[in-house]
Amino acid sequence: MPPHINAEAYTTLAGALDELARRGFTARFQVFDGGLRAAGGGETMRPKDLVIREYYRFEGISDPDDMAILYAIESTGGVRGTLADAFGVYSDPATSMVMHDVPIRANGSGP
Repeated sequence: MPPHINAEAYTTLAGALDELARRGFTARFQVFDGGLRAAGGGETMRPKDLVIREYYRFEGISDPDDMAILYAIESTGGVRGTLADAFGVYSDPATSMVMHDVPIRANGSGP
């Protein structure tokens, strides 16, 4: 993954989630059946139908086990939301597999 494509630096995951929600990334995505779907149901979107608009890494200052990554994702259908995962050895293999196939494009750089 290339370096962060975000202009903001957030110190907490909660702060980043709040700001992204304010900017329209309101769905909470979950990995389901090889793709993502918004929490609460709906269609499962495949990696080819998704774009990572921004992502943020959080590293635990006192505990390296507190590492996390937060993705701001947009679907080709216009659904915008977030997905969080542990980073490093504690990352979820299913999440890693799905997100590996989702292209990274900064806001304004394509569908």
